[in-house]
Amino acid sequence: MISTQQLSATIEAIAVPGKGILAADESTSTITKRFQSINVESTEENRRIYRSLLCTTPNIQDYINGVILYEETLGQKTDQGQLIPLTLEKNHIVPGIKVDKGLVDFQNSTEEKVTQGLDDLDARMNAYKQQHARFAKWRVVFSISSSLPTQAVINANAESLAKYAAICQKNGIVPIVEPEVLMEGSHTLLRCHEVTSAVLKTVFETLPKHGVILDYIILKPNMVVPGKECADQRNPEAIATATLDVLKTYVPAAVPTINFLSGGQSAVDATINLNAINSQGKQPWLLSYSYGRALQDPCLKAWKGNLENINAAQKELFKRAKLNSLASLGKYNVSMENEG
Repeated sequence: MISTQQLSATIEAIAVPGKGILAADESTSTITKRFQSINVESTEENRRIYRSLLCTTPNIQDYINGVILYEETLGQKTDQGQLIPLTLEKNHIVPGIKVDKGLVDFQNSTEEKVTQGLDDLDARMNAYKQQHARFAKWRVVFSISSSLPTQAVINANAESLAKYAAICQKNGIVPIVEPEVLMEGSHTLLRCHEVTSAVLKTVFETLPKHGVILDYIILKPNMVVPGKECADQRNPEAIATATLDVLKTYVPAAVPTINFLSGGQSAVDATINLNAINSQGKQPWLLSYSYGRALQDPCLKAWKGNLENINAAQKELFKRAKLNSLASLGKYNVSMENEG
């Protein structure tokens, strides 16, 4: 029997207009690549310093009300000596946790992936909860080509999302349901629309079969965008129209909040497109952000691994959070990029 009291309190804390989620849950291999781009060694201490920097940014709670953490970070402390999840809670930010264990090949295919980590998830949940995590994240990915993704991999990933979400809710943890259609490739906006439609249709057919209560999930989808190598990149209004068309068709109104992933968009493009989506009138759900790179990249580049740059880096994170907050309300203008 699911106790909805905890789930309801978490949703109420996160589904707030003008606020979004910071994804700071990069795996060790992923954050190592990010650090390499600024010539910083990926030691546990450097990762702690960087994630402490993110989570202690002054007044970040004005625009961020949830942070997805990596398992390592749950036990790490800020430079002030307080556990990072407790620091977030003190600032009225909800701590979350990435719980999947990454991607593996699907049925011996090198092109299609499924997500692993279900085997011991129920057992891990209690430990995460003891470490103050109140929501979780599970990501599945789909590559696009003329023949991919197959319905078989869509079905398999929808099943894993549904099983994960059911385990979360049973443990009083709100699940982020993240089906990501990847931007890599030369596919058109229309092809992304087709694939995102097929994915969300299957996901929302599968979730109720596992007893998942849609009122207590966070959907984290991709926007409908052309592939990075597509010659026709389309304008923000076309992206917004295509994205909303898919969401209105396949996402039930019971879902309280949709927090988009940035998915490889630049920091500015992710903000522009979010604003275009929120400029098309009121929708059944809150439409906000759960960005990783699109919030962190300017901050990471300002930091460069130097302690004396922490203040400058935090200012960059605060600026991007503020601009995305405005975009989530449809009040952003690209001219704001040059302010402050």
